[in-house]
Amino acid sequence: MLKIGEFSRLSQVPVSTLRYYDEIGLLKPVQVDDFTGYRYYTAEQFPKLSRITVLKDLGLSLTEIVQLTSNGTSTAVLRDALNRKQAESMRAIEIEKGRLQRLEAWLENLASGTTMEEYEVTIKKTDPQQLVCLRRVMPSYHSEGELWRELCTYLGTLKGVQYAGPAMNICHDSEYREKDVDIEVALPVAVAVPESGDIKVRTLDGEEQVASVLHKGPFDSIIRAYQFIVGWIERNNYRMAGPDRVLYLNNPEEVAPDEIVEELQIPIARP
Repeated sequence: MLKIGEFSRLSQVPVSTLRYYDEIGLLKPVQVDDFTGYRYYTAEQFPKLSRITVLKDLGLSLTEIVQLTSNGTSTAVLRDALNRKQAESMRAIEIEKGRLQRLEAWLENLASGTTMEEYEVTIKKTDPQQLVCLRRVMPSYHSEGELWRELCTYLGTLKGVQYAGPAMNICHDSEYREKDVDIEVALPVAVAVPESGDIKVRTLDGEEQVASVLHKGPFDSIIRAYQFIVGWIERNNYRMAGPDRVLYLNNPEEVAPDEIVEELQIPIARP
C-alpha cells in the first residue's frame, strides 16, 4: 500500500485534493489507520483517479463525477454526460467568438474615429411568401444555428425544393430574454414542401409595412441597427406592429464575419 504522500507524488494530485475527494466520497483510501489517521491507497486506484482528473479537466463538476465514477455507471450514461458538456462548450465558444468580433469592431471604430454606424431606414411593403419554418424555444439566441442545421438537414432529404428568397430568423419574444428564447428560422420556398414534426409551412402575409435597414458586420453587432431603427420609429411617430426579423442576404458560412450582410425588418403602424 501507498501512504497518501506517495500516492499524491506518483499521481501528481495534491494531498489536500485527495483528502477532499475522500470527504465527498469520490475516492476513498483503502485503509485509514485508526491510531494515526493516515490514509493508505493502492496502485489499483490510479486508473480511477486518472478518470476523475480527466473528467474534471473536461469541465464536469465534482458532483457529476461522483455519479459517473460510482459502481454500476454505464458507458451510455457517461456518453450522455459528455455529449451535454460538449454542447455547453460549443455554446460557450460561440459566445466568445461573438465577444471577440465585437471587440474587433469597436477597435476598428475607435481607430477610424467613429463609435456608431449610421443607417438609412426605408419603408416598404412585403410580398406574400410561403415559408418552411422551424420554431422552438431554445436555450439562448446563440442556439439559432442548431435550428438551421436541423431545418437544412431535413430539406436536404427532399427533392425539387426551390428557394424563393433569403433565409430569415424571426424573434417572437416581446422582450430580451437571457434563456428560453422563442426563435423561428425560415426559408422562402417556391413550392410547398411536406411538414415534419416542428417543421411547418406557412405564409408570410403580403402588404405588411415594415421599416428596414441594411447592416454589414458580425451577428452580435446588429444591436446597433436595432437601436438605430427603434429610435427612427419613435422619432417618426410609428409603433412596432409585429415580431422583428432578420434576413441573411449572403451566406454567413461563406464570408468573413465583417462581410455578413443582413436586412433588419420591423413591422410598423401608426399609433
